[in-house]
Amino acid sequence: MRKCIRCNSDMVEGCGLKVLGTAHRLVLADDKNKFWGRRMGEPCVAICPNCGEVSIYLKDVDKLEK
Repeated sequence: MRKCIRCNSDMVEGCGLKVLGTAHRLVLADDKNKFWGRRMGEPCVAICPNCGEVSIYLKDVDKLEK
């Protein structure tokens, strides 16, 4: 369970992120190649039901270079 960074409440996970007016999905990518980049996955979204804080995160952090 993700905790809100603003009010420390439990966040509602499993929410989505949509871009209105398009049929495209968002994909997180690194910036090594600024035009395409290496795809790291689709963003996940959690929303705090108490204060409305939105958290966008990557579930599979193993794809990040350390």
